[in-house]
Amino acid sequence: MSAASPAAMSSLPPVRVAALGVGVALLVLGLKFVAYRLTGSVALYSDALESIINVVASGAALLALWVAARPADASHPYGHTKAEYLSAVVEGVLIVLAALSILRVAVPELSHPRVVDAPWLGLGINLGASIINLIWASVLLRFGKASRSPALTADGKHVMSDVVTSVGVLIGVVLARFTGWHVLDPLLALLVAVNILWSGWGLLSSSVGGLMDAGVDPDTDTQLRRVISEEAIGALEIHDLRTRHSGQLTFVEFHLVVPSEMTVRDAHTICDRLEDAIQRVIGGAHVTIHVEPQDQAKHSGVLVI
Repeated sequence: MSAASPAAMSSLPPVRVAALGVGVALLVLGLKFVAYRLTGSVALYSDALESIINVVASGAALLALWVAARPADASHPYGHTKAEYLSAVVEGVLIVLAALSILRVAVPELSHPRVVDAPWLGLGINLGASIINLIWASVLLRFGKASRSPALTADGKHVMSDVVTSVGVLIGVVLARFTGWHVLDPLLALLVAVNILWSGWGLLSSSVGGLMDAGVDPDTDTQLRRVISEEAIGALEIHDLRTRHSGQLTFVEFHLVVPSEMTVRDAHTICDRLEDAIQRVIGGAHVTIHVEPQDQAKHSGVLVI
């Protein structure tokens, strides 16, 4: 499996990528549970348990992308793209539940740590699963960026955090085997739980921001204001600029102040030019422009240069 170029990936339907992700997650889950059964390591058990969450999360992402791809209708005139944020919220909740399950198993092991049995084959299988996860996480992150998909980006970040966790677990189990400090095994499981909780918190906070109509990032906002100022030649002012994300879509709206004597045709020409310019900054943006006469100017916002 190799990471494709962003241009090639952007031509693939996100739903197809998510469906492939379910298969990858099931494969990794099977490998990690085999590794746990061979070693009896509670740290590898915690790693395998997180892979269950990966399977459920990949399924949730697939469902969300299928819903998000549905066209706008009478009940949802702005489309269904926010379903992707719901998927990311569900994934965050599942991550927290996984962490609590790991804590339930690991804490009793601190006082009576078990000896890790026959580790090398199990560790080798777990390492192979981690390599698969690393490749797939890279694909998800690149595709999520290319397609501006919150669901795939969240899934990619989650899988990548799983890779980091797995590497730490592997190093720790090897150290426990060589040093005889078997308590390292449950201690690593506790660290895995903390890492999972941190990952879940990050997903929840970013997803809730999308559900709460968070605007574009400061850098994009600066680019928008610069482009609008440069391309609104003939107008006087732009004010009340607002943006919001909705899944793969970005909505941009503002008021455009023009001279009172300007014709509708000329004002329309400026609007078309502005829409094209905004599309160069945010591909696929939905732009709404409200044209106002000169006496509505607020002398604030974006002044035309």
